[in-house]
Order: sequence, then structure tokens, then C-alpha cells
Amino acid sequence: MFESLQSQPADKILELIQMYRDDPRADKVDLGVGVYKDATGLTPIMRAVKAAEHQLWETQDSKVYTGLAGDPAFGDAMVDLVLGSAVPRANVAAAATPGGTGAVRQAFELIQMARADARVFVSDPTWPNHLSMLAYLDIEMVPYRYFDTETRGVDFEGMIADLKTAKKGDVVLLHGCCHNPTGANLNATEWDAVIAVLLETGATPMIDIAYQGFGEGLNEDAAATRKVAASVPECIIAASCSKNFGIYRERTGVLMVVSSDSKAQGLNQGTLAYLNRQNFSFPPDHGARLVTMILTDDALRADWQAELEDVRQSMLGLRTQLASELQRLSGSDRFGFLAQHRGMFSRIGTTPEMVAKLREDYGIYMVGDSRMNIAGLNVQTVPILAKAIVDAGI
Repeated sequence: MFESLQSQPADKILELIQMYRDDPRADKVDLGVGVYKDATGLTPIMRAVKAAEHQLWETQDSKVYTGLAGDPAFGDAMVDLVLGSAVPRANVAAAATPGGTGAVRQAFELIQMARADARVFVSDPTWPNHLSMLAYLDIEMVPYRYFDTETRGVDFEGMIADLKTAKKGDVVLLHGCCHNPTGANLNATEWDAVIAVLLETGATPMIDIAYQGFGEGLNEDAAATRKVAASVPECIIAASCSKNFGIYRERTGVLMVVSSDSKAQGLNQGTLAYLNRQNFSFPPDHGARLVTMILTDDALRADWQAELEDVRQSMLGLRTQLASELQRLSGSDRFGFLAQHRGMFSRIGTTPEMVAKLREDYGIYMVGDSRMNIAGLNVQTVPILAKAIVDAGI
């Protein structure tokens, strides 16, 4: 039967990883892989995570299954982290998932169950896995304008014009903060305008928030998600713990559905549990339990937030250094947008051919659409990247 299978396209980032590993140059720079790295190139285990794991090792006495939606305490902790007091807890269904990716996939299946003809509006560009999963599930995807290649900011007029074509029964997928892959984000006034369009069209927002704490701060990065959830009748939220807790391999995420009353919450909670059962039965618990321990222990939470803030400030410092170095070398402020972007990524806005030139001539590795991982830099490699960008004529 398997002779009918067709080869699937290779993952471009995984290909880039192998090309980087095979490159013998000592001064090569990896800006492709979307993981946080410290100044030594390591993705460290956060102090609070280590402490929680030690406590768990000493006290955990069973590895029995949790519920289909995961440990309820994890759901409570994550709803509080992402939504705060924006909506009543009784109105939020929550289910643990294998990472933020699992939450997004479950959200798409939920949409398909609820409305088979739903269209999902997706920013242009967006995280490639959004597009891949929608295509695999045969859900109609409608792009909306987002990134302005001239200003390297948000094409807000184009975005609003495109979102106004949505209708009730459609879903608008939004990045809660730290837009991937561009790093360009909406301001508070623009978020208000998006909410107004959602209310006007009746479309349902779905928010993917994978980088809370990496942009302006833990609560600041959740502000838009909280405002959307409090303003509309229904909202879907997929959240990841991979980045802000540094537990990538533990695959820890959560899917939330916000409704206008607790009666709808009961139906939604049952549906999320059903979807988990169909896909993987019980979600992984180790990472979720660590997150729960950290968020519900004052000392662990304080240490986690302090280290997360150090990570955020480190990336902001690298952005400022890179923008300043590019201005010095080029005599132009055309790269000032890098200091204004937030999160791990920025799109410098050049051609795939120029990205290939950076790789081949200078050993600078970034994704073909010119997305680069700011966290892949350090104070020594920023000048190397800046000089390569200017010398290449970008």
C-alpha cells in the first residue's frame, strides 16, 4: 500500500540546520533556528525549572494518567497567566496540549468540527506551520495583508481592509505578541481597531501567543489577548510554554476557548477533552506540572520572572546594538525598524537570492524569506552580521 505515498517537501529550517552544521567556517552565524540562545550559544534550562524538577523528583509518587484535558491546576495557572482577570474563569475551557503547535492543531480541528465551511484568515506572512496544518486539514485559508516590505512595519490599512471581508463563521488568526516571522507588532490603538472589525463582521478571533514575556513584558505582552477576549463573544487562544519557560522538548501548551457564559464553557470543555482523546488521549504532564509548580509558588515564580526579564532585555540589547551598528556602517537609518521590532524574530526584508548570498559569501544563515532569529546573535557576532548586510548591498 505504501507505494502510493509521495515524497513530502523537506522542512526548510531543518535543511538550513544541516547546511550550517556542514559549513566548516569558524565565523559562521546561525540565525535560522527559532530557539532562544544565550551569549554562549546555549539554550539553558531556567533556574526555576531546575528547582521545580528537583522538587518534583523528590515528591512525585506516581506517573499515572492525568485527565483528558490535563491537570486542571495547569489549566487554571495558564488561564491566569494569559488572561489574568480579563474574563471570568468559569467562562474559559482549557486543555493541555503537546506544545503550542498541538494547541494550534487542536484549535483548527475544533473550528472544523464547529463549522465545516469556516475560512481562516491568516497574516501574510505567518508561521509556516499555520499554513501547513490548514492545508493538511483542507481548511480554506484567506491571507490578509500584514507586513510592509518598504517600512518593515505593519501594513495596517491593508490589514483592516482585508479583515473587513471576513464574515460570521470565519476565523481571524492573530499573533498575540512578537509576530513570527516579522517581529512587527500592532500598537494598542491598532488592536482596538481590529477588535472593532471583529465585532462588525462577527468573525471569531483565534490568538496564537507563543512568546509571552519576550516582547514588552509578561503582562504587557498579554494585554492585547486580554482585551480581545474581554471584547468579543467567543475567542480561541493557543498558548505555548516552550519559549518563556525554555522547555521546548517537554512539549507544553494549552488551548483555551473563551465563551460568553459558563453554560457554553461546559460544552467547549467537553469538546476539547474529546479532541484530545481522538488525537493522543492524555496530554504530556511533565512540562505542564513544572509550569504549574512555578506559577503557583511565589519564590519560584519570582525567580522565573526575573530570569525571563533578563532574556527579554538581552534580546532588546542585541536589537539596539544591531540597529546602531548598521546605522554606523551604512550611514543610513533604514535599519532602525530592528530596534522597534519585538520578540525573537525580525524580517530584514530582502530577496531569497540575497539571503543565499549572505549564506554563501559570509556564512550568515537565515530563513529564505529573510527572517532572522535575533536570539541567535551575541555582542561579538552583531558586528559580523552588520558588516555582511552592508557589504552585500542589502
